Amino acid sequence: MKPFPIILAAGKGTRMRSNLPKVLHSVGGKPMLQHVVDACKALGADRLAIIYGHGGEHVQSALNDEAIQWVEQAEQKGTGHAVAQANTVIEDDDHVVVAYGDVPLIEAKTLKRLLQTLQQADLGVLTTILDNPTGYGRIVRNDAGKVVRIVEEKDANEATRKINEVNTGFIAAKGKDLKRWLANLSDDNAQGEYYLTDCIEMAANEGQVDAVVCANPLEVTGVNNRIQQAQLERAYQWQQVEALMIEGATLADPARVDIRGEVSVGQDVFIDVNTLFIGQVELGDNVTIESGCVITDSQIAANSRIKANSVLEKARIGENVDVGPFARIRPEADIRDNAKIGNFVEVKKSVIGQGSKVSHLSYIGDTIMGSNVNVGAGTITCNYDGVNKHITEIGDNVFIGSTSQLIAPVKVEDNATIGAGSTITKDAPEGELTLARPKQVTLAGWKRPVKNK
Repeated sequence: MKPFPIILAAGKGTRMRSNLPKVLHSVGGKPMLQHVVDACKALGADRLAIIYGHGGEHVQSALNDEAIQWVEQAEQKGTGHAVAQANTVIEDDDHVVVAYGDVPLIEAKTLKRLLQTLQQADLGVLTTILDNPTGYGRIVRNDAGKVVRIVEEKDANEATRKINEVNTGFIAAKGKDLKRWLANLSDDNAQGEYYLTDCIEMAANEGQVDAVVCANPLEVTGVNNRIQQAQLERAYQWQQVEALMIEGATLADPARVDIRGEVSVGQDVFIDVNTLFIGQVELGDNVTIESGCVITDSQIAANSRIKANSVLEKARIGENVDVGPFARIRPEADIRDNAKIGNFVEVKKSVIGQGSKVSHLSYIGDTIMGSNVNVGAGTITCNYDGVNKHITEIGDNVFIGSTSQLIAPVKVEDNATIGAGSTITKDAPEGELTLARPKQVTLAGWKRPVKNK
């Protein structure tokens, strides 16, 4: 089989009330069109076509993929007209599957089932069953249960409108056959458009049409407005959190966890409410994520706890680490095993060694810190001179007193102690107490200012 997906993405999406092309609106933090592209590529296709129109330059720039063949639909004359624009890139031996850029929940396994109909049928059509089919094209079958045609709502009589099996728009056909059927389409209908669905009747007249029924209507639901987008967002999020729970995670409230990327979990992970995961996130066994955390592209090893309202971005957290509450762990932070990052602490591009503690109200940037270091409250590494960033090196078993400033580049050697309130501008030697404080002065007779009347 040589799969060749064609994705229709030319619509303006007027009901979205947006300058952004409809297919670029997101579900799960990713453009709807990208979801469909990912599903199509999972079929093993080495090339695919996207039919673009409104906002085409934005659509093309959003999906910079060499495998995509871009085909313009300058005029909007229906789905059949859209697919026909790709005739020059369809090869006779292609097994074409037509998909839609505003149907983000479509799954590769469903598209694969649709393509498999071509093993015995001339055309495959994907259908679903709706309690209320209003607005959809109806699947008309003969007495033997075979699909013979699809009738659009505006062209349907009363009996046809009672049918609740509907067309999703997704079809599969061999390239040679599809090009012939597309060439014979007519716009003689209520809409004055070229319907792709008319190919089904042509195929039925020539041979066999098989239908694949999609059990979950949401998988084949398109987005036409913000309400539908929100509905599919919730459906997508439920799929993500359901997968986490199957893998062994406990979620305090699955409805209050959002995933905009991919999350992998070990066993006995606990995730509290109002947590957001972005990008690639890995959670080891027995990890706890407390409420209100935002975690982006980070790895958190076993038995670690991320306390409430902490933000992690492109960080690596070792085993048995405590982070937060209200901590910010920025890119290239490497927090080693058994370390502690406390409340209102910010760490950027730094190694925090095994068993080290930065417990309160501190900023650690561009720092290489050894093991078993204790950093007192209010300490900062002054890593920026206004032009360049510089490194602070802190050895093993160092004690840094509260409200100290380490002016990089500077090195604090093993077992050194920095007295509280010190501004350190030179290297602090191993095993010694280093402090830098101005002389304490008391001004006799000084009075506080009073408010003018």
